[in-house]
Amino acid sequence: MIILGVAGAVSHDPAAALFIDGELVAAAEEERFIRDKHAKGRFPYEATRFCLEYAGIQPGQVDVVAFPYARIPLFGSAARWHYARRHWYAPDRALAALFHGNRRYWRNRRRTEKLMADLGLGNARLEMVEHHLAHASSTYHLSGFQEKTAILGIDGKGEYATTFFGYGEKGRIHKIKEFYDPDSLGGLYGAMTEYLGFEMLDGEFKVMGMAPYGDPQRFDLSPLIDYDERGFLVNTRLVNVVGLRRWKDASGKGYYFSPKLVEWLGPPREGDEIDDPYVDYAAALQALLEKVSLGLIDHYLGDILKETGKLAFAGGVALNVKLNQRILARDDVQELFVQPAASDAGTAIGAASYVASRFGDTIQPMRHAYLGPRYSNEQCIEAVQARPEQPRWERLEQVPQQVAKLLADGNPVAWFQGRMEFGPRALGNRSILGAPNVPGIADRINAQIKYRERWRPFCPSILDRVAPDMLQTRHPAPYMTITFDVGEGWKERVPEVVHEDGTARAQVVTRDTNPRYYALIEELEKLTGNGVILNTSLNRRGEPMVCSPADALEMFFGSDLQYLVMEDILVTKEKRS
Repeated sequence: MIILGVAGAVSHDPAAALFIDGELVAAAEEERFIRDKHAKGRFPYEATRFCLEYAGIQPGQVDVVAFPYARIPLFGSAARWHYARRHWYAPDRALAALFHGNRRYWRNRRRTEKLMADLGLGNARLEMVEHHLAHASSTYHLSGFQEKTAILGIDGKGEYATTFFGYGEKGRIHKIKEFYDPDSLGGLYGAMTEYLGFEMLDGEFKVMGMAPYGDPQRFDLSPLIDYDERGFLVNTRLVNVVGLRRWKDASGKGYYFSPKLVEWLGPPREGDEIDDPYVDYAAALQALLEKVSLGLIDHYLGDILKETGKLAFAGGVALNVKLNQRILARDDVQELFVQPAASDAGTAIGAASYVASRFGDTIQPMRHAYLGPRYSNEQCIEAVQARPEQPRWERLEQVPQQVAKLLADGNPVAWFQGRMEFGPRALGNRSILGAPNVPGIADRINAQIKYRERWRPFCPSILDRVAPDMLQTRHPAPYMTITFDVGEGWKERVPEVVHEDGTARAQVVTRDTNPRYYALIEELEKLTGNGVILNTSLNRRGEPMVCSPADALEMFFGSDLQYLVMEDILVTKEKRS
């Protein structure tokens, strides 16, 4: 069957993914094409067009369009009753939940039907999939696990559910327990992200990166949540608030925390520095997330994990790599698969894979995340020649060797090759690279190229034969979804990719999934002695990762980068004589 998944259910991160006979052949996020980070309020028109064109599929050939948002009944589920009861202080929302249901359902359905009509998908059947079942499918069905598998989903919210515990067996997903809005771990973390001066949906990574600089014991944030191993209630007098309970800034903008939180903790943080006391708030928040999540995992998934040791994780909180390290450290977790597009963009994969499995297709494991468009040398040259700056360019004969020399000489290099990654991590195809042994290279990239906070950490891409020594484990790590303790001696060898707490959010690179990137790291190893490269996404602060050669050139000329490699083409900023 040909099944198209489209995401964008909760007004951010729209995406499209295409399965043909159970194989994921293409996936992309709308933000990359329209150059609007998170593409809020948009639908995945350009991403859908790309998926169909890449696969050579005519719109009329698509059998099913799957969308990750379903109707939630008033009876047979506790979701709407729970939401109404917990929002008693906002009666308009409580009554709407009881009498009208999840208000986004009909809006999402109409928008999906319009996309189908606009793009000629009229022969396809529309299937609406529960949001957290889509998250669950995106990780379980793509994990490749054959054994009974524990499934965990934690995000802000879908229709009403915020947290999902279940298991997968013989291709079928079974629910064990769900928690409902406003009782949301992702929502709590997001509200505190706003309080700490960052944007929700984008700044959670920054809070996680800030946390290792702080003392988690200095402040007790337990009043934010009432928790035991069976469940939790978020304190909606402080966070996850709506309506009149929201704190507002001078412009009148409302936030998901309350004036009571400000009375307790002080004014919200401003600026880019990791200053007192906010750095300790970040550390305490991260510790609280880990404590509650690990306790719930133990209660709801412990028996399954003791049986097989397999855990599949998705939802926005699954991108919290520090939490994932703690999960993997459990004695009963033998292997952890985190969907690399764990946020709502990945529900395009999940909705499609869920429907494909239900209709009898065998879902193929996810082998890599290189699922977006690619461009030829000719297209790269055409884009260079169209630039008004008329930059100097040349065609390289030995790309890995020549680029490795630039890196070893201390230069950051923009690296654009192959198919664009799906998900938030650059994995060696849309990257800014550096030699991690070069002192100050991380600070230079942060300040002069990415234009972001100077304390933000960078990630290593590591050769698969080097990783066991550096990371002290042979656990798979292809997607930068887990941090690992760095082995003895490595911090001194590659200090620019080791975080404050001695960990690294690593990508282990294999020759079969990315041969050119592997060859580049091998060449850098010959020059520096380290089979490791500094890797960060090819974008500037506040922008999506680049997609096309034109995007790469726009970013290149808007920063202090001196070298851009697009396929075999090296672009430099020196003008022709």
